Amino acid sequence: MITPDREVFRKYTDPEQFGQIVEMDSVSEMWKRSVECFPDTVAIADQGTEYTYAEIEADVSRLRSLLKGEANRRVGIYCPNSYDFVRSFLAVTTLGLTAVILPPQLDAMTVFGCVMKFGISALICHPSLTDNTGILASKRPDVPVIRSDAKGEAACDMVFPNADDPCVVMFTGGTTGKSKGAMLSNAAVMQGTVNGCYGYRDVFGQRYLLVLPLSHVFGLIRNLMTALYTGSTLFICRNNKDMFRDIAMFRPTILVLVPALAEMALNLSKKFGRNMLGDSLKYIICGAAAVPPYLVHEYQSVFHITLFPGYGLTESANLVSGNPENLRKPESVGLLYPNQEVKVVDGELLIKGRNMMLGYLGEEEAGVYDEEGYFRTGDLVRFDEDGFLYITGRLKEVIVLPTGENVSPAELEVRFLTLDLIQDAQVYEDVNDDGSHFLALEVVPRAPETAKLGEIDPVPVITEELEKINNTLPSEQRVSRIIVRDTDFERTPSMKIKRYKKC
Repeated sequence: MITPDREVFRKYTDPEQFGQIVEMDSVSEMWKRSVECFPDTVAIADQGTEYTYAEIEADVSRLRSLLKGEANRRVGIYCPNSYDFVRSFLAVTTLGLTAVILPPQLDAMTVFGCVMKFGISALICHPSLTDNTGILASKRPDVPVIRSDAKGEAACDMVFPNADDPCVVMFTGGTTGKSKGAMLSNAAVMQGTVNGCYGYRDVFGQRYLLVLPLSHVFGLIRNLMTALYTGSTLFICRNNKDMFRDIAMFRPTILVLVPALAEMALNLSKKFGRNMLGDSLKYIICGAAAVPPYLVHEYQSVFHITLFPGYGLTESANLVSGNPENLRKPESVGLLYPNQEVKVVDGELLIKGRNMMLGYLGEEEAGVYDEEGYFRTGDLVRFDEDGFLYITGRLKEVIVLPTGENVSPAELEVRFLTLDLIQDAQVYEDVNDDGSHFLALEVVPRAPETAKLGEIDPVPVITEELEKINNTLPSEQRVSRIIVRDTDFERTPSMKIKRYKKC
């Protein structure tokens, strides 16, 4: 068993700021402190309007008054990224209620199904999505639909729930199975929020740009909540197509990105210049999928921007580990954050602690925990001699070959991704016409200008280099087919690659 200590991160942070990183038991406690400490600081900028911490609390308090007295403590939030989402989330959670985050891409029938499944007693809906609440209104008129821009006439004070009280229900990614609702306590949300402060020098008073969906735990916890905790300003990018325009206008100091977006930003910045990233950007926090070491090195060497890889789960309020030694150990997802206990059983990472979910709402949990109450992550890992964590694969993605050998696709993909010509890779099991099974590899090449191939046809070059790597692998791990794609992989809303299931 490993019990991490926050002190391992002290040396990476400004000493005065490290002393300001304190644990809190609820969103209400955090938000009260932020409003008192940073009342006149702009907290949110959205569509040309700026809102200070004090202004937001005055607005949130009036929305709280419309929710006061809710008998059932679960309130759905059905909003795209916007100021309305922020005020709705704060109103629900600082009233001691549980926010059930419904992704804005859900259709009317799915919204109705979620209301029924999760026992939602009221739904806060963005005006742009009201057409998707018709089924709910006709079948369950007892569930009020409140517009996200609604304002009560009187202010309503905050409620301070217990640390173990439920705070938010978030959908898991569902990349290899159906989505489930992970119920996170106030303590878990705040632990994830505070974990976002560890491992880099300048923490408080930063400028964040929001491009990740707030319906995803990475966007909600690391992008929004850590920004509000640290008295920072968050600029909301409503459309990812406007990302670089918004960067130029807002000049963020920190970006929170998934690898696919970080790759796109790198390619465009190399092509059109550093100004694509703004002249103030210091840090990129990167996670939610495997981070190629190439990104770590390129951002540092070309633009002097520090890209930090990390690891987390919806079930762990996002943040489990972060890598402050990104240049020395770029393949690692870093050091474990505090207030959790971890162990490795048969290669699988198991976790319990303050950051972990209360459970899946409305789902059977057989097999989710071990006999000691540790959550089974399903991730295959290893630790090095310095305590740094490495993800080597997913338990449910392990391929069992006809020979009986177990192969982790992710572990092989990491080997192929050491080739700088490759942006993404996927290893999977395929089958020939005669029924024989084999391993196949598909890759997405980097843009020619990024890969520095000029006018040369990249496919033969990439294939040859991949074969060199392939020949260094044990015979049972070698791929028998290599495909260089001319399009990206299909991806989930959180930009993870959708895994093939060919067999």
